[in-house]
Amino acid sequence: MTEGMRPEETADAGAALWQACLGELSQDMPEQQFNTWIRPLTVQLRDDLSGIILFVGNRFKMDWLRAQYVGRVAEILTRLQGHPVQVELALTPRESIVRSNPSVPPSARPAHELTEAAEEPGAPGFRSRLNSGLTFDALVEGTANRMARAAAMHVAGSPGQLYNPLFIYGGVGLGKTHLMHAIGNKLLVDRPDAKVLYIHAEQFVSDVVKAYQRKTFDEFKQHYHSLDLLLIDDVQFFANKDRTQEEFFNAFEALLAKKSHIVMTSDTYPKGLTDIHERLVSRFDSGLTVAIEPPELEMRVAILINKAISEGSEMPEEVAFFVAKNVRSNVRELEGALRKILAYSRFNQKDVSIQLAREALRDLLSIQNRQISVENIQKTVADYYKIKVADMYSKKRPASIARPRQIAMYLAKEMTQKSLPEIGELFGGRDHTTVLHAVRKIGAERQQLTELNQQLHVLEQTLKG
Repeated sequence: MTEGMRPEETADAGAALWQACLGELSQDMPEQQFNTWIRPLTVQLRDDLSGIILFVGNRFKMDWLRAQYVGRVAEILTRLQGHPVQVELALTPRESIVRSNPSVPPSARPAHELTEAAEEPGAPGFRSRLNSGLTFDALVEGTANRMARAAAMHVAGSPGQLYNPLFIYGGVGLGKTHLMHAIGNKLLVDRPDAKVLYIHAEQFVSDVVKAYQRKTFDEFKQHYHSLDLLLIDDVQFFANKDRTQEEFFNAFEALLAKKSHIVMTSDTYPKGLTDIHERLVSRFDSGLTVAIEPPELEMRVAILINKAISEGSEMPEEVAFFVAKNVRSNVRELEGALRKILAYSRFNQKDVSIQLAREALRDLLSIQNRQISVENIQKTVADYYKIKVADMYSKKRPASIARPRQIAMYLAKEMTQKSLPEIGELFGGRDHTTVLHAVRKIGAERQQLTELNQQLHVLEQTLKG
Protein backbone atom coordinates (compact mmCIF):
# COMPACT_ATOMS: atom_id res chain seq x y z
CA MET A 1 0.00 0.00 0.00
CA THR A 2 1.24 3.53 -0.73
CA GLU A 3 2.76 4.97 2.45
CA GLY A 4 0.37 7.07 4.50
CA MET A 5 -2.68 6.26 2.37
CA ARG A 6 -5.80 4.38 3.38
CA PRO A 7 -6.94 1.51 1.08
CA GLU A 8 -9.75 3.58 -0.42
CA GLU A 9 -7.30 6.45 -1.12
CA THR A 10 -4.94 4.02 -2.81
CA ALA A 11 -7.83 2.75 -4.93
CA ASP A 12 -8.76 6.31 -5.93
CA ALA A 13 -5.16 7.11 -6.82
CA GLY A 14 -4.92 3.93 -8.89
CA ALA A 15 -8.14 4.74 -10.72
CA ALA A 16 -6.95 8.29 -11.42
CA LEU A 17 -3.59 7.00 -12.67
CA TRP A 18 -5.17 4.57 -15.13
CA GLN A 19 -7.73 7.14 -16.30
CA ALA A 20 -4.96 9.65 -16.98
CA CYS A 21 -3.05 7.01 -18.93
CA LEU A 22 -6.17 6.23 -20.99
CA GLY A 23 -6.60 9.94 -21.69
CA GLU A 24 -3.08 10.22 -23.13
CA LEU A 25 -3.35 7.00 -25.15
CA SER A 26 -6.69 8.09 -26.66
CA GLN A 27 -4.96 11.21 -27.97
CA ASP A 28 -1.83 9.42 -29.21
CA MET A 29 -3.62 6.66 -31.15
CA PRO A 30 -6.18 6.53 -33.97
CA GLU A 31 -9.66 6.03 -32.51
CA GLN A 32 -10.14 2.59 -34.08
CA GLN A 33 -6.81 1.27 -32.72
CA PHE A 34 -7.60 2.64 -29.25
CA ASN A 35 -11.06 1.04 -29.25
CA THR A 36 -9.69 -2.28 -30.54
CA TRP A 37 -6.60 -2.74 -28.35
CA ILE A 38 -6.73 -0.45 -25.32
CA ARG A 39 -10.36 0.16 -24.36
CA PRO A 40 -11.19 -3.58 -23.82
CA LEU A 41 -8.32 -4.07 -21.34
CA THR A 42 -9.07 -4.90 -17.73
CA VAL A 43 -6.47 -3.90 -15.16
CA GLN A 44 -5.18 -4.69 -11.70
CA LEU A 45 -2.90 -2.18 -9.94
CA ARG A 46 -0.47 -3.07 -7.17
CA ASP A 47 -1.27 -1.46 -3.84
CA ASP A 48 1.89 0.67 -3.96
CA LEU A 49 1.20 1.67 -7.60
CA SER A 50 4.59 0.27 -8.62
CA GLY A 51 3.09 -2.10 -11.18
CA ILE A 52 0.03 -2.88 -13.26
CA ILE A 53 -1.34 -6.06 -14.81
CA LEU A 54 -3.21 -5.74 -18.10
CA PHE A 55 -5.60 -8.63 -18.73
CA VAL A 56 -6.23 -9.63 -22.35
CA GLY A 57 -8.54 -12.15 -23.99
CA ASN A 58 -6.08 -14.35 -25.91
CA ARG A 59 -2.40 -14.93 -26.67
CA PHE A 60 -2.50 -13.21 -30.05
CA LYS A 61 -3.66 -9.99 -28.41
CA MET A 62 -1.09 -10.45 -25.65
CA ASP A 63 1.77 -10.73 -28.17
CA TRP A 64 0.52 -7.75 -30.17
CA LEU A 65 0.09 -5.55 -27.11
CA ARG A 66 3.55 -6.51 -25.84
CA ALA A 67 5.13 -5.61 -29.18
CA GLN A 68 3.16 -2.44 -29.92
CA TYR A 69 1.86 -0.75 -26.77
CA VAL A 70 3.35 -1.98 -23.48
CA GLY A 71 6.39 0.28 -23.73
CA ARG A 72 4.23 3.34 -24.32
CA VAL A 73 1.88 2.45 -21.43
CA ALA A 74 4.87 2.00 -19.06
CA GLU A 75 6.36 5.30 -20.22
CA ILE A 76 3.12 7.22 -19.57
CA LEU A 77 2.47 5.62 -16.17
CA THR A 78 6.07 6.20 -15.05
CA ARG A 79 5.93 9.86 -16.03
CA LEU A 80 2.54 10.40 -14.35
CA GLN A 81 3.50 8.57 -11.18
CA GLY A 82 7.02 9.97 -10.86
CA HIS A 83 8.67 6.57 -10.37
CA PRO A 84 9.03 3.42 -12.53
CA VAL A 85 5.79 1.49 -13.07
CA GLN A 86 6.16 -2.10 -14.28
CA VAL A 87 3.59 -3.30 -16.83
CA GLU A 88 2.73 -7.01 -17.04
CA LEU A 89 0.36 -8.89 -19.35
CA ALA A 90 -1.85 -11.84 -18.39
CA LEU A 91 -4.72 -13.79 -19.87
CA THR A 92 -8.12 -12.82 -18.50
CA PRO A 93 -9.30 -15.38 -15.91
CA ARG A 94 -12.85 -16.70 -16.14
CA GLU A 95 -14.01 -14.44 -13.32
CA SER A 96 -12.59 -11.11 -14.42
CA ILE A 97 -10.29 -9.58 -11.82
CA VAL A 98 -11.84 -6.14 -12.20
CA ARG A 99 -15.14 -7.25 -10.72
CA SER A 100 -13.51 -7.35 -7.28
CA ASN A 101 -10.91 -4.66 -7.86
CA PRO A 102 -12.03 -1.29 -6.50
CA SER A 103 -9.05 0.52 -8.03
CA VAL A 104 -10.47 0.16 -11.54
CA PRO A 105 -13.12 2.75 -12.39
CA PRO A 106 -16.16 1.61 -14.41
CA SER A 107 -15.01 3.61 -17.44
CA ALA A 108 -11.75 1.63 -17.51
CA ARG A 109 -13.62 -1.67 -17.72
CA PRO A 110 -14.49 -3.25 -21.03
CA ALA A 111 -17.79 -2.30 -22.64
CA HIS A 112 -19.11 -5.87 -22.48
CA GLU A 113 -18.78 -5.89 -18.68
CA LEU A 114 -20.65 -2.63 -18.34
CA THR A 115 -23.56 -3.82 -20.45
CA GLU A 116 -23.73 -7.41 -19.26
CA ALA A 117 -23.59 -6.71 -15.53
CA ALA A 118 -27.35 -6.26 -15.67
CA GLU A 119 -29.83 -7.64 -18.16
CA GLU A 120 -29.73 -5.43 -21.23
CA PRO A 121 -32.94 -3.70 -22.32
CA GLY A 122 -34.43 -4.48 -25.70
CA ALA A 123 -35.81 -7.61 -27.31
CA PRO A 124 -35.19 -10.75 -25.17
CA GLY A 125 -31.84 -12.34 -26.01
CA PHE A 126 -30.86 -9.43 -28.28
CA ARG A 127 -27.71 -7.45 -27.49
CA SER A 128 -27.79 -3.81 -28.56
CA ARG A 129 -24.09 -2.99 -27.86
CA LEU A 130 -25.21 0.41 -26.53
CA ASN A 131 -23.27 2.32 -23.88
CA SER A 132 -25.98 3.34 -21.41
CA GLY A 133 -23.94 6.32 -20.22
CA LEU A 134 -24.10 8.07 -23.60
CA THR A 135 -27.43 9.89 -23.41
CA PHE A 136 -28.84 13.20 -24.65
CA ASP A 137 -28.65 14.58 -21.11
CA ALA A 138 -24.92 13.83 -20.97
CA LEU A 139 -24.24 15.71 -24.23
CA VAL A 140 -23.43 19.42 -23.98
CA GLU A 141 -25.39 21.36 -26.61
CA GLY A 142 -23.92 24.23 -28.58
CA THR A 143 -23.95 25.84 -32.01
CA ALA A 144 -21.56 23.15 -33.27
CA ASN A 145 -23.97 20.25 -32.69
CA ARG A 146 -27.41 21.88 -32.30
CA MET A 147 -28.88 20.79 -35.62
CA ALA A 148 -27.48 17.25 -35.38
CA ARG A 149 -28.77 16.90 -31.81
CA ALA A 150 -32.24 18.15 -32.74
CA ALA A 151 -32.43 15.71 -35.66
CA ALA A 152 -31.21 12.85 -33.45
CA MET A 153 -33.83 13.60 -30.80
CA HIS A 154 -36.54 13.66 -33.47
CA VAL A 155 -35.43 10.24 -34.74
CA ALA A 156 -35.34 8.82 -31.21
CA GLY A 157 -38.88 10.08 -30.58
CA SER A 158 -40.39 9.11 -33.95
CA PRO A 159 -38.26 6.36 -35.53
CA GLY A 160 -39.10 5.23 -39.07
CA GLN A 161 -40.67 8.54 -40.03
CA LEU A 162 -38.81 11.74 -41.00
CA TYR A 163 -35.03 11.93 -41.48
CA ASN A 164 -34.62 8.31 -42.55
CA PRO A 165 -31.76 7.67 -42.98
CA LEU A 166 -30.03 10.18 -40.70
CA PHE A 167 -26.44 10.75 -41.82
CA ILE A 168 -24.16 12.57 -39.34
CA TYR A 169 -20.68 13.60 -40.40
CA GLY A 170 -17.73 15.45 -38.88
CA GLY A 171 -14.15 15.06 -37.69
CA VAL A 172 -12.82 12.67 -35.06
CA GLY A 173 -13.96 13.12 -31.46
CA LEU A 174 -16.79 15.61 -32.03
CA GLY A 175 -19.61 13.47 -30.57
CA LYS A 176 -21.04 11.56 -33.55
CA THR A 177 -20.88 8.22 -31.72
CA HIS A 178 -22.34 9.77 -28.56
CA LEU A 179 -25.37 10.99 -30.54
CA MET A 180 -25.99 7.54 -32.01
CA HIS A 181 -25.89 5.85 -28.60
CA ALA A 182 -28.21 8.57 -27.26
CA ILE A 183 -30.77 7.78 -29.99
CA GLY A 184 -30.65 4.07 -29.17
CA ASN A 185 -30.88 4.60 -25.42
CA LYS A 186 -33.83 6.99 -25.76
CA LEU A 187 -35.72 4.57 -28.03
CA LEU A 188 -35.21 1.71 -25.56
CA VAL A 189 -36.61 3.86 -22.74
CA ASP A 190 -39.75 4.45 -24.82
CA ARG A 191 -39.91 0.96 -26.36
CA PRO A 192 -38.05 -1.56 -24.16
CA ASP A 193 -38.77 -4.44 -26.57
CA ALA A 194 -37.28 -2.69 -29.63
CA LYS A 195 -34.47 -4.38 -31.56
CA VAL A 196 -31.69 -1.80 -31.54
CA LEU A 197 -28.13 -2.46 -32.71
CA TYR A 198 -25.08 -0.21 -32.58
CA ILE A 199 -22.02 -1.39 -34.52
CA HIS A 200 -18.89 0.01 -36.10
CA ALA A 201 -18.74 -0.43 -39.89
CA GLU A 202 -15.73 -2.75 -39.47
CA GLN A 203 -17.92 -5.13 -37.44
CA PHE A 204 -20.42 -5.25 -40.30
CA VAL A 205 -17.54 -6.05 -42.69
CA SER A 206 -16.41 -8.82 -40.33
CA ASP A 207 -19.95 -10.24 -40.13
CA VAL A 208 -20.17 -10.32 -43.94
CA VAL A 209 -16.84 -12.17 -44.17
CA LYS A 210 -17.94 -14.75 -41.57
CA ALA A 211 -21.28 -15.29 -43.33
CA TYR A 212 -19.41 -15.76 -46.62
CA GLN A 213 -16.95 -18.25 -45.11
CA ARG A 214 -19.56 -20.24 -43.20
CA LYS A 215 -22.31 -19.94 -45.83
CA THR A 216 -24.67 -18.49 -43.22
CA PHE A 217 -26.11 -15.55 -45.16
CA ASP A 218 -29.68 -16.53 -44.20
CA GLU A 219 -28.86 -16.04 -40.52
CA PHE A 220 -26.94 -12.86 -41.32
CA LYS A 221 -29.94 -11.38 -43.18
CA GLN A 222 -32.38 -12.50 -40.52
CA HIS A 223 -30.28 -10.70 -37.89
CA TYR A 224 -29.80 -7.39 -39.71
CA HIS A 225 -33.10 -7.21 -41.58
CA SER A 226 -35.14 -7.69 -38.38
CA LEU A 227 -33.88 -4.55 -36.63
CA ASP A 228 -36.04 -1.63 -35.57
CA LEU A 229 -33.04 0.72 -35.40
CA LEU A 230 -29.59 0.25 -36.94
CA LEU A 231 -26.83 2.61 -35.74
CA ILE A 232 -23.67 2.19 -37.79
CA ASP A 233 -20.47 4.15 -37.21
CA ASP A 234 -17.84 5.24 -39.78
CA VAL A 235 -19.40 3.99 -43.03
CA GLN A 236 -16.32 5.24 -44.89
CA PHE A 237 -14.79 1.87 -43.92
CA PHE A 238 -17.00 0.24 -46.58
CA ALA A 239 -14.71 1.70 -49.28
CA ASN A 240 -13.49 -0.89 -51.84
CA LYS A 241 -15.44 -3.72 -50.15
CA ASP A 242 -17.90 -4.70 -52.87
CA ARG A 243 -19.61 -7.65 -51.17
CA THR A 244 -20.03 -5.65 -47.95
CA GLN A 245 -21.55 -2.75 -49.87
CA GLU A 246 -23.95 -5.11 -51.63
CA GLU A 247 -25.09 -6.66 -48.34
CA PHE A 248 -25.45 -3.26 -46.69
CA PHE A 249 -27.52 -2.04 -49.64
CA ASN A 250 -29.82 -5.07 -49.22
CA ALA A 251 -30.13 -4.48 -45.46
CA PHE A 252 -30.72 -0.78 -46.08
CA GLU A 253 -33.60 -1.48 -48.50
CA ALA A 254 -35.14 -4.12 -46.24
CA LEU A 255 -35.08 -1.87 -43.16
CA LEU A 256 -36.55 1.13 -44.95
CA ALA A 257 -39.30 -1.05 -46.44
CA LYS A 258 -40.40 -2.12 -42.94
CA LYS A 259 -40.19 1.46 -41.60
CA SER A 260 -37.15 0.76 -39.44
CA HIS A 261 -34.69 3.59 -38.96
CA ILE A 262 -31.04 3.81 -40.02
CA VAL A 263 -28.52 6.25 -38.53
CA MET A 264 -24.99 6.46 -39.93
CA THR A 265 -21.85 8.46 -39.24
CA SER A 266 -18.85 9.27 -41.40
CA ASP A 267 -15.84 11.56 -41.45
CA THR A 268 -17.18 13.24 -44.59
CA TYR A 269 -20.51 14.06 -46.24
CA PRO A 270 -22.07 11.36 -48.50
CA LYS A 271 -20.87 12.74 -51.84
CA GLY A 272 -17.37 13.13 -50.39
CA LEU A 273 -17.07 9.36 -49.79
CA THR A 274 -14.65 7.59 -52.12
CA ASP A 275 -14.82 4.04 -53.50
CA ILE A 276 -18.45 3.58 -52.40
CA HIS A 277 -21.02 2.49 -55.00
CA GLU A 278 -23.06 5.38 -56.38
CA ARG A 279 -26.39 3.70 -55.58
CA LEU A 280 -25.32 3.41 -51.93
CA VAL A 281 -24.14 7.03 -51.75
CA SER A 282 -27.50 8.15 -53.15
CA ARG A 283 -29.27 6.17 -50.39
CA PHE A 284 -27.03 7.75 -47.73
CA ASP A 285 -28.02 11.18 -49.04
CA SER A 286 -31.74 10.45 -49.39
CA GLY A 287 -32.78 11.36 -45.84
CA LEU A 288 -31.20 14.12 -43.74
CA THR A 289 -27.47 14.88 -43.71
CA VAL A 290 -26.17 17.00 -40.82
CA ALA A 291 -22.69 18.05 -39.75
CA ILE A 292 -21.13 18.29 -36.30
CA GLU A 293 -18.52 21.04 -36.15
CA PRO A 294 -15.58 21.46 -33.79
CA PRO A 295 -17.06 22.98 -30.60
CA GLU A 296 -16.93 26.77 -30.19
CA LEU A 297 -15.19 28.32 -27.17
CA GLU A 298 -18.26 28.62 -24.90
CA MET A 299 -19.26 25.03 -25.65
CA ARG A 300 -15.73 23.79 -24.88
CA VAL A 301 -15.84 25.61 -21.54
CA ALA A 302 -19.24 24.06 -20.69
CA ILE A 303 -17.99 20.60 -21.64
CA LEU A 304 -14.97 20.91 -19.34
CA ILE A 305 -16.97 22.19 -16.36
CA ASN A 306 -19.71 19.53 -16.77
CA LYS A 307 -17.21 16.71 -17.29
CA ALA A 308 -15.22 17.76 -14.22
CA ILE A 309 -18.42 17.64 -12.13
CA SER A 310 -19.22 14.15 -13.48
CA GLU A 311 -15.69 13.08 -12.42
CA GLY A 312 -16.41 14.28 -8.88
CA SER A 313 -14.16 17.34 -9.19
CA GLU A 314 -14.52 21.05 -9.81
CA MET A 315 -12.86 23.16 -12.50
CA PRO A 316 -12.81 26.95 -11.96
CA GLU A 317 -14.22 28.86 -14.91
CA GLU A 318 -10.96 30.72 -15.60
CA VAL A 319 -9.11 27.38 -15.85
CA ALA A 320 -11.80 26.01 -18.15
CA PHE A 321 -11.36 29.06 -20.40
CA PHE A 322 -7.57 28.62 -20.42
CA VAL A 323 -7.87 24.95 -21.44
CA ALA A 324 -10.65 25.62 -23.95
CA LYS A 325 -8.58 28.30 -25.69
CA ASN A 326 -5.64 25.91 -26.03
CA VAL A 327 -7.49 22.67 -26.90
CA ARG A 328 -9.68 23.52 -29.87
CA SER A 329 -9.97 20.46 -32.05
CA ASN A 330 -12.49 18.04 -30.51
CA VAL A 331 -14.30 16.80 -27.43
CA ARG A 332 -12.08 13.74 -26.99
CA GLU A 333 -8.94 15.89 -26.71
CA LEU A 334 -10.74 18.17 -24.26
CA GLU A 335 -11.65 15.20 -22.05
CA GLY A 336 -8.09 13.88 -22.30
CA ALA A 337 -6.74 17.26 -21.21
CA LEU A 338 -9.19 17.35 -18.30
CA ARG A 339 -8.09 13.88 -17.11
CA LYS A 340 -4.44 14.97 -17.19
CA ILE A 341 -5.21 18.07 -15.13
CA LEU A 342 -7.31 16.21 -12.54
CA ALA A 343 -4.73 13.42 -12.23
CA TYR A 344 -1.90 15.97 -11.89
CA SER A 345 -3.92 17.80 -9.21
CA ARG A 346 -4.49 14.58 -7.21
CA PHE A 347 -0.93 13.30 -7.50
CA ASN A 348 0.55 16.63 -6.43
CA GLN A 349 -2.20 17.41 -3.91
CA LYS A 350 -2.67 20.89 -5.39
CA ASP A 351 -5.84 22.79 -6.26
CA VAL A 352 -6.76 23.14 -9.93
CA SER A 353 -5.43 26.46 -11.23
CA ILE A 354 -4.24 27.94 -14.51
CA GLN A 355 -0.62 27.37 -13.45
CA LEU A 356 -1.34 23.73 -12.59
CA ALA A 357 -3.15 23.26 -15.92
CA ARG A 358 -0.17 24.78 -17.72
CA GLU A 359 2.16 22.30 -15.99
CA ALA A 360 -0.12 19.31 -16.59
CA LEU A 361 -0.54 20.13 -20.28
CA ARG A 362 3.01 21.33 -20.99
CA ASP A 363 3.67 18.58 -23.57
CA LEU A 364 0.41 19.27 -25.38
CA LEU A 365 0.91 23.04 -25.33
CA SER A 366 4.49 22.84 -26.57
CA ILE A 367 3.46 20.59 -29.47
CA GLN A 368 0.64 22.97 -30.44
CA ASN A 369 2.82 26.06 -30.18
CA ARG A 370 5.53 24.38 -32.24
CA GLN A 371 3.31 22.97 -34.96
CA ILE A 372 0.54 25.50 -35.58
CA SER A 373 1.84 28.92 -36.51
CA VAL A 374 0.40 31.51 -38.89
CA GLU A 375 3.28 30.79 -41.26
CA ASN A 376 2.46 27.07 -41.21
CA ILE A 377 -1.21 27.84 -41.88
CA GLN A 378 -0.29 30.10 -44.81
CA LYS A 379 1.91 27.41 -46.36
CA THR A 380 -0.65 24.63 -45.85
CA VAL A 381 -3.52 26.67 -47.32
CA ALA A 382 -1.37 27.86 -50.23
CA ASP A 383 -0.37 24.27 -51.04
CA TYR A 384 -3.99 23.10 -50.80
CA TYR A 385 -5.34 25.77 -53.16
CA LYS A 386 -2.26 25.70 -55.42
CA ILE A 387 -1.19 29.31 -55.01
CA LYS A 388 2.15 30.81 -53.93
CA VAL A 389 2.82 31.47 -50.25
CA ALA A 390 3.84 34.99 -51.28
CA ASP A 391 0.24 35.56 -52.45
CA MET A 392 -0.86 35.36 -48.81
CA TYR A 393 0.73 38.74 -48.03
CA SER A 394 0.68 40.31 -51.49
CA LYS A 395 -1.79 43.00 -52.58
CA LYS A 396 -3.26 40.80 -55.35
CA ARG A 397 -7.06 40.55 -55.21
CA PRO A 398 -8.35 38.00 -57.79
CA ALA A 399 -10.82 35.53 -56.25
CA SER A 400 -8.41 32.61 -56.80
CA ILE A 401 -6.04 34.31 -54.32
CA ALA A 402 -8.35 36.40 -52.11
CA ARG A 403 -10.49 33.41 -51.13
CA PRO A 404 -7.61 31.18 -49.89
CA ARG A 405 -6.17 34.24 -48.11
CA GLN A 406 -9.45 34.73 -46.22
CA ILE A 407 -9.53 31.03 -45.34
CA ALA A 408 -5.98 31.25 -43.99
CA MET A 409 -6.94 34.30 -41.89
CA TYR A 410 -9.95 32.41 -40.51
CA LEU A 411 -7.78 29.40 -39.59
CA ALA A 412 -5.14 31.67 -38.04
CA LYS A 413 -7.78 33.17 -35.72
CA GLU A 414 -9.25 29.73 -34.88
CA MET A 415 -6.03 27.77 -34.40
CA THR A 416 -3.49 30.21 -32.92
CA GLN A 417 -3.39 32.64 -30.01
CA LYS A 418 -2.59 35.61 -32.27
CA SER A 419 -4.71 38.76 -32.06
CA LEU A 420 -6.44 40.26 -35.10
CA PRO A 421 -3.80 43.02 -35.51
CA GLU A 422 -0.98 40.43 -35.23
CA ILE A 423 -2.62 38.26 -37.88
CA GLY A 424 -3.14 41.29 -40.14
CA GLU A 425 0.55 42.18 -39.81
CA LEU A 426 1.55 38.64 -40.91
CA PHE A 427 -0.71 38.94 -43.96
CA GLY A 428 1.18 41.84 -45.51
CA GLY A 429 0.37 44.53 -42.98
CA ARG A 430 -3.40 44.39 -43.42
CA ASP A 431 -5.72 46.20 -41.02
CA HIS A 432 -7.35 44.14 -38.25
CA THR A 433 -10.81 44.97 -39.69
CA THR A 434 -9.83 43.11 -42.89
CA VAL A 435 -8.99 40.03 -40.82
CA LEU A 436 -12.23 40.33 -38.83
CA HIS A 437 -14.24 40.54 -42.08
CA ALA A 438 -12.53 37.38 -43.39
CA VAL A 439 -13.08 35.48 -40.12
CA ARG A 440 -16.79 36.36 -40.00
CA LYS A 441 -17.33 35.69 -43.71
CA ILE A 442 -15.68 32.24 -43.75
CA GLY A 443 -17.26 31.30 -40.41
CA ALA A 444 -20.75 32.12 -41.71
CA GLU A 445 -20.22 30.37 -45.07
CA ARG A 446 -18.89 27.29 -43.29
CA GLN A 447 -22.33 26.79 -41.77
CA GLN A 448 -24.02 26.92 -45.19
CA LEU A 449 -21.58 25.46 -47.75
CA THR A 450 -20.90 21.75 -47.38
CA GLU A 451 -17.93 21.79 -49.73
CA LEU A 452 -16.21 24.65 -47.88
CA ASN A 453 -16.86 22.97 -44.55
CA GLN A 454 -15.23 19.77 -45.80
CA GLN A 455 -12.21 21.69 -47.13
CA LEU A 456 -11.77 23.35 -43.74
CA HIS A 457 -11.99 19.98 -41.98
CA VAL A 458 -9.20 18.65 -44.21
CA LEU A 459 -7.02 21.71 -43.60
CA GLU A 460 -7.55 21.54 -39.82
CA GLN A 461 -6.68 17.85 -39.66
CA THR A 462 -3.58 18.45 -41.82
CA LEU A 463 -2.38 21.27 -39.56
CA LYS A 464 -2.92 19.20 -36.42
CA GLY A 465 -0.80 16.43 -37.93
